[in-house]
Amino acid sequence: MIKTTGTKEKNLRKDMELIVGKYNILFSYDELYTYSTDSTNITNPNELADAVVFPQTTEQVSKIMKYANDNSIPVVARSAGTNLCGACLPKRGGIILNFAKMNRILEINKNNLICRVEPGVVIEDLQKAVEKYDLFYPPDPSNLKVSMIGGSIGLSSGGPHTFKYGSTKDYVIDLEIVLADGKIMHTGSSCSKDVTGYNLTQLFVGSEGTLGIVTQAVIRLIPKPEAKRVMLAYFDTLEDTSKTANDIISNLITPSVIDLMDNNTLKTVESFYPSGLKTDKTAALLIEIDGFKSNLDSQYTKIIEICKKNNSSYIQTASTKEEEERIWISRRSSFGATAKLAPNVLTEDVVVPRENIVPLVKGIREICNKYEIKTCIMGHIGDGNIHPNMAIDLRNPNEVNNFNIVKTKLFELALSLNGTLSGEHGIGCEKSYFIAKAVDPIKLELMKQFKYILDPKNILNPGKIFKD
Repeated sequence: MIKTTGTKEKNLRKDMELIVGKYNILFSYDELYTYSTDSTNITNPNELADAVVFPQTTEQVSKIMKYANDNSIPVVARSAGTNLCGACLPKRGGIILNFAKMNRILEINKNNLICRVEPGVVIEDLQKAVEKYDLFYPPDPSNLKVSMIGGSIGLSSGGPHTFKYGSTKDYVIDLEIVLADGKIMHTGSSCSKDVTGYNLTQLFVGSEGTLGIVTQAVIRLIPKPEAKRVMLAYFDTLEDTSKTANDIISNLITPSVIDLMDNNTLKTVESFYPSGLKTDKTAALLIEIDGFKSNLDSQYTKIIEICKKNNSSYIQTASTKEEEERIWISRRSSFGATAKLAPNVLTEDVVVPRENIVPLVKGIREICNKYEIKTCIMGHIGDGNIHPNMAIDLRNPNEVNNFNIVKTKLFELALSLNGTLSGEHGIGCEKSYFIAKAVDPIKLELMKQFKYILDPKNILNPGKIFKD
């Protein structure tokens, strides 16, 4: 880490001012601390950045990277800082590149079904902008009101609509990348199909800023569905809940959303945002179907029939836009609502084959109860991606110790059920100690080689993905 006082700090300030101007740099302790945190709440006061820089052009990013590479200064790319795995923490100090000022939607092309954006564009703003053209960008992480596309690309985030439509990786077709040495390159093209050589775009999507810095992206869009319908189906057992999800899918229905909320989630959300949730039920499925109006009725009727066959004790269907919004606010409030239970919320992100959802959820509940960690379990049951939201007090050493035990046992449980460590949150520094258990050793070695080829000085977001 560069010292925050003395010659090196003064040189860094002066040199960054020459590139971006003095009003685009932060150096005070309070500012550095603020931008050295994320949603994991695991900030170390001894691991602060030395400068926060707000570039406004790709050329500025290129100059900053060349300077950093020449001087072996770590660089961490940052968007909104909402990630949940410590992916944008400055573990070795250095420069944080904050992309809040590179926030333009540069192009929306309805004919070609693409848009071109800078990394600081907020995902909800992007969705609203393309909807004006009757287009749709499906990836919708729960924090989409603040989450930015650069971070979403870095972590290949998904959200509730992933089951039907896929995650961020399925929509990025070209990236403008600044490499560690400052060189600028494009990974793909604006064409809907392109197999001209290796698919480098997908190498960078999900790489958490460890291979290069995204300064522009070309995003694939799809036509906006004509209509949708939203419902909540409640169950008295997890087995009935899981079987319902499987039966819906096996009946050739592909909901745009099929999400699980357990009893603790229902109770906590209802307390936080009263909206009529049935808090005496073991679990609920949030189901959304979309498409042409003409075929929604038949899908809806079949889903209701399946839910009732599997002992759904109550089905709540939204009949107005307001009721749809109320259900969705309830679903998206699950993380924030958990904060009512303790000062801090830490959420995890594991994936298992859908057939193993019940043992995963029951196992999580058993582990958390044993170590007295308050937990609200929800997630995307359609693709086997479960999120336990754990409420703890980080000021309590005993709770922190128990959380670390729970986290380890949670990862071991997921792997024992043929699952993996992350579906959409990424690895960051929080899961880097476990990646060797989840990844083929040859694959892991190749990943490290890719990292070395593109970043031989290890200045791009060091300490992430791989054990430091």
